[in-house]
Amino acid sequence: MRSHSLKSGRAQQGVAMVEFAIALPLLLLLLLGIAELGRMLYQYNSLLQASRDAGRFVAGKAWNNTLGQVVLTSNVQTQAQNLAVYGVPNNPGCNVDVPGCAVVTGLETSNVQVAPVGAEHVQVSINFTFRPVIGTGLPALIGDAIPLNIPLVATTVMRGL
Repeated sequence: MRSHSLKSGRAQQGVAMVEFAIALPLLLLLLLGIAELGRMLYQYNSLLQASRDAGRFVAGKAWNNTLGQVVLTSNVQTQAQNLAVYGVPNNPGCNVDVPGCAVVTGLETSNVQVAPVGAEHVQVSINFTFRPVIGTGLPALIGDAIPLNIPLVATTVMRGL
């Protein structure tokens, strides 16, 4: 019997490079997608913590012992919005688009709603749109682009203290 010999190494020389060139864009896209998902989860966690902090602040400040219920003044609402956005009750007067100024870059006080729920509870809700680094949408072959902006909503309800 005759043994079959494998092709020589010279015939296979460029195959690995071609396979790598085909797989590299897919691997980079997967890596970028995982990084963006992690960034989105980090921002959502920051928003959730900010809503908890603001809810705790409002629950302590808005309780009226005389009436036995929550009374929200515009001053307490403004302080809670500032606390949710900047991390402090007073507006530090910086630009929310500058990293480090706001809890999440781009978060504004207009994204924060503070409202009473019944007579004994307060609710702090933060609505924020996550915008990926890669852009606002993926181009589609047919039809409109696929939007990548994801709405994030963090809501906390606490009983007045």
